[in-house]
Amino acid sequence: MFLPGEFVKSIFEISPYQLKERNIKGIITDLDNTLVEWDRPSATPKLIEWFKEMNDSGIKVTIVSNNVEKRVKEFSDPLSIPFIYKARKPMGRAFRKAIKDMQLRKDEVVVIGDQLLTDVLGGNRNGFHTILVVPVASTDGVMTRFNRRIERRIMDTLKKRGLIQWEEKK
Repeated sequence: MFLPGEFVKSIFEISPYQLKERNIKGIITDLDNTLVEWDRPSATPKLIEWFKEMNDSGIKVTIVSNNVEKRVKEFSDPLSIPFIYKARKPMGRAFRKAIKDMQLRKDEVVVIGDQLLTDVLGGNRNGFHTILVVPVASTDGVMTRFNRRIERRIMDTLKKRGLIQWEEKK
């Protein structure tokens, strides 16, 4: 349940071309430390371009975050990107709402995030293909710091079993 389908160093390694080749029509993505640093209020120009590429390719994006409405809304609204806040990942309700709103099936959507305990576990438990990204920032909020300690243990176990080759962000 903690093993992601793929690993990438950054969201920018995920192209609309690759997704379309696999019949992917939608993305459920985490916000903090997946798209931007957890304390950055808005999208970078490079991220705005990435969203535009996805949109121009017909790939729908929904931000699904455990953060509060104010944080997610202030990030998403200027980009006109649908979002779900206080998602309670890894629980399934927000994932189901996202695909219903996008009018897509599970097999047409990928879940992207930086955390095993929320994004990957939630995506896997709910039948999605998951993509784990290296966190954008080396710092985290309080709850995430706690999760990261647990995640390090899980990652070490997965590495020892030869299930992943993970490079820490330098």
